[in-house]
Amino acid sequence: MKNNLLALFVVGISSSTMAQTFTDDFESYTAGSYLGPQSAGAWTTWSNAPGTAEDVYVSSADAFSGTKSLYFSSTSASGGPTDLVRNFGVLNTGQFTMEFNMKVNTGKAGYFNLQRNATIGQVWAMDCFFKDNGTILINNQQGLSFTGSYPQGVWFNYRLEINFNTNVWEVFIDNASQGTFSNANNQIASIDIFPLDSDAPNDAQYYIDDFSTTITPYTLPSLNAAANLVAFSGANLAGSVVTPKVTVRNLGTTTLNSFDLTVDYNGTQINHSVSGQSLASLATVEITMPSNVTLAAGALPMIATVSNPNGGTDLDANDDAVTLLVNPIVPAAGKMVVSEEATGTWCGWCPRGAVSMENMENKYSAFWAGIAVHNGDPMTDSTYDAGIAPLIGGYPSALVDRVADIDPTAMEADFLNRIQVAPVAFIENGATFNAATRVLNVSATVDFQQAATSSYKMAIVLTEDNVTGTASGYNQANYYAGGGSGVMGGFETLSNPVPAAQMVYTHVARVIAPSFGGAANSFPATVAAGSTHIVNANFILPAGWDENEIHIVSMLIDPTGKIDNAGKATIAEAVSNGLGNGTVIYDETLSVEEMNQIDATLSIYPNPTAENATVVVQLPTQSNVEMRLVDMNGKVLVSRNYGSLSGATSINVNTTMLEAGTYTIELVLDSTVVKRRFVKL
Repeated sequence: MKNNLLALFVVGISSSTMAQTFTDDFESYTAGSYLGPQSAGAWTTWSNAPGTAEDVYVSSADAFSGTKSLYFSSTSASGGPTDLVRNFGVLNTGQFTMEFNMKVNTGKAGYFNLQRNATIGQVWAMDCFFKDNGTILINNQQGLSFTGSYPQGVWFNYRLEINFNTNVWEVFIDNASQGTFSNANNQIASIDIFPLDSDAPNDAQYYIDDFSTTITPYTLPSLNAAANLVAFSGANLAGSVVTPKVTVRNLGTTTLNSFDLTVDYNGTQINHSVSGQSLASLATVEITMPSNVTLAAGALPMIATVSNPNGGTDLDANDDAVTLLVNPIVPAAGKMVVSEEATGTWCGWCPRGAVSMENMENKYSAFWAGIAVHNGDPMTDSTYDAGIAPLIGGYPSALVDRVADIDPTAMEADFLNRIQVAPVAFIENGATFNAATRVLNVSATVDFQQAATSSYKMAIVLTEDNVTGTASGYNQANYYAGGGSGVMGGFETLSNPVPAAQMVYTHVARVIAPSFGGAANSFPATVAAGSTHIVNANFILPAGWDENEIHIVSMLIDPTGKIDNAGKATIAEAVSNGLGNGTVIYDETLSVEEMNQIDATLSIYPNPTAENATVVVQLPTQSNVEMRLVDMNGKVLVSRNYGSLSGATSINVNTTMLEAGTYTIELVLDSTVVKRRFVKL
């Protein structure tokens, strides 16, 4: 058995250090028996229970060298039960190398993770997935994402080299580098080898042989500032303006009080002098740089350099700079992605939807339009609510461009896929707004980049931010209260329910016009690439809506029902673009509307009325008819579906219980919304 601790003499910059090497080729173990009890404490398990089902049997079925190796396979749907552990001791300075030979059966998978702390199960410093398609995926809970490739069905050598001082982690397959990365968890304490397949079904099958580690300690000099990590806040999209952040670590014995930072990216340099610190030895601090950079397409380095620690000379120049290779996603030209979140104040898990929406807004607002579609509360728009219901499985849910029903926490992944899809058309919103009459006229100018047909439809949505209310319906149910369900954007510190006085709602869907599926007469039968078409919608904003918080979201819906593209603008932005004239798909200002080629006549008498009103509808063709009575705040007071009707129909409306004021009768005729206002005396 090779299970030796070797001492190697290594000369460091600040001191002499002794490297420690551990090797194990498993040759002197008994095949068919558990590894742990034979290894004299070199190997244990997750629960520190060698010789149990968590341990691994030594195998003689295959080997890279000699006749023996370790064979891992998942026999549980969630992986395992094998859970083999090798402890290194806590390592966060110096250098570390781990390598082993590995064979993953064809079409199968492998896995291991590195634990950050001595107490296992607290923080996963790194997960390494050998996926069943021959790719390597390395990630962690802090957003690390690294990929490479490996050969299946044959033995290969895996090597991981870590320089903790510079926070450079490098992966090698058969001595060929797969690339480097920095890790926000720049510390390890053990390896956990757990048979797991990240894809369904769980089918991990792999061998490991000739395992070794080399630990090269580091002796701290008196004064040494290290640039440990460079990152940025903002969207990893070409064209995004982001703010660099640099993590500085004190790798000296003297408390670090000041230093200078420089960040270089794509010809832009940011300089920052930092003072007023009291950074103890081995402690870190994250510094946000004072200005921004714009991400460019292509793989370009972002280099952070620290200098002048405490105004003196840094005694180890090897860790003064750290590099992040930035290769941002390139959005398709003119692309705007829409996320529709199904939510309700009654839904205790829906706070995670609100948190996810705000995260998306903060990172991707220039490329993303968020719409919160409420159900069963005072912010519900009945047309939108009814339209989204068949597409979701529960609350909270989300649709990104109406591709698939997902949990709101998965919005970012779907967004990053959709932002790269070239749209059929570009969309720009225009508008006029009359503050006295509160009439908002909207135009959507649709510039077709590809040929299309009349099967494409337009829908126009108004959303409102910073919506508040005092009624109990604005209380937000909150199952994250108390923190038992984890951290959720501050909701864990709030009560259940959160009182209305503490709630501010954003992206609230106020209206979708003319329908959830869009207007059937938006475009002609044949639309040529390069042509421009304009659609119009006219709204009257209720007094309770704040026009300064409204966003106009115009959506192009493709023949399959997916959202191909969108345009987003505030009212002020749309007004500055000017109003275009085209096909009217919705007009709230008319008492009689003709849309979707339906000659529908709506009248109400008497108007004004004191006790009863009669609604008369004349339909030249068979239409499904739903009627709603809506107050000036958009609240639906009465809703009834009359089924399929044609010809002249009279509907009585009892108004005796209504307070004096202005109300709206909304008729939904198939996909067309027809409205008429009346006054209750």
